[in-house]
Amino acid sequence: MKPLDALQSRVRRLAEELAKFGAVGAVAFVVDLGGFNLLRYGLDHHGPLEHKPLTARTISVVLATLVAYFGNRHWTWKDRPRRAVHHEYALFFLLNFAALVVNLAILGVANYVLGLHDPLSNLVANLVGIGLGTLMRFWSYRRFVFRAPVGVNADGEPDPRLSSPV
Repeated sequence: MKPLDALQSRVRRLAEELAKFGAVGAVAFVVDLGGFNLLRYGLDHHGPLEHKPLTARTISVVLATLVAYFGNRHWTWKDRPRRAVHHEYALFFLLNFAALVVNLAILGVANYVLGLHDPLSNLVANLVGIGLGTLMRFWSYRRFVFRAPVGVNADGEPDPRLSSPV
């Protein structure tokens, strides 16, 4: 395969993964922010966790993480080999926990340091946290959770580091 053809193939594969990851992420995003807003603000501006933004955020992120795991495992990276389910699931949740910590830190600063309790400020804080977490998640899922088979790089190409010079 010519170098330009190989590059185009890699870019196509990466674009397809990004599109699928984005679609799964969009569904998880709706679950996440919709869940947060229902828990925090309810339908009448008085949700069951109105005065507990970090608890509401944690619950909504856990629900969204479940959606994201199943979408990514069974669609985005369905062709990647599976590990033991408990190992893959634990790693997925550990990486999402790291992203949650970042998200909670940003939301906590907005609410408790800056005193911004209104829905718009919470939305902005959540969007910043989700944005940073999304970048980290795509890279880490692809690299650590849904890994390419041994001898193949993350783009599905033979790993040149494993080939012997002839």
